[in-house]
Amino acid sequence: MRNMQNTAMEASGFVLLADFVPGIIQEIRYYSTYNFIGDRIDGYEEPVAILTREGARALKAVAGELNAQGYRLKIFDAYRPATAVKHFVLWGIEDLDQRMKPYFYPDLEKQELFQQGYIAKRSSHSRGSTVDLTLLDMRTGRELDMGSPFDLFSERSHPDCRAVTDEQYENRMFLRNAMLRGGFAPLDCEWWHFTLKDEPYPDTYFEFPVATGVLSR
Repeated sequence: MRNMQNTAMEASGFVLLADFVPGIIQEIRYYSTYNFIGDRIDGYEEPVAILTREGARALKAVAGELNAQGYRLKIFDAYRPATAVKHFVLWGIEDLDQRMKPYFYPDLEKQELFQQGYIAKRSSHSRGSTVDLTLLDMRTGRELDMGSPFDLFSERSHPDCRAVTDEQYENRMFLRNAMLRGGFAPLDCEWWHFTLKDEPYPDTYFEFPVATGVLSR
């Protein structure tokens, strides 16, 4: 494994996702304060989605297929710096800060988020080919109803949960099948999370910030 370096050179294999997928919608939650911690997360300097070149190419193909059916991809997170993951871990140790519990983990204690796999001490996002996303219906301008919101840490967010309506389950499977055809693998506890199966950096966790200035464009 290469040493993590907070340098632009380390980002040479990465691209701005919007450059590859025109019209993609971005709501980068960890740049905002509306996330399970309640603060902007370390390492997110701009509200942009960054991905490996290979991941972006694969997602472009998925987006093209879905656009033809009347849907657009909406990205909540893509590349996530290792510094952001450290922020998550430190927050997990601080038991007093539970401001966002009612919105994101109402039925769990903070340490259970790690134990049950919702938050990892090393995230596949830091390898650069993982995305958190949903679908927007181009006819209505609204997100498809998936039965739970992004980052709701609950069994209700498991892709195969049948406590949701048939329509919500079908929406999850529609997204999942499109991503599978595009070469992405799902996660068993989050309907929104997908990783490129043939990711270019399977053993490398990057630390450069989420910022356009680190990319060679």
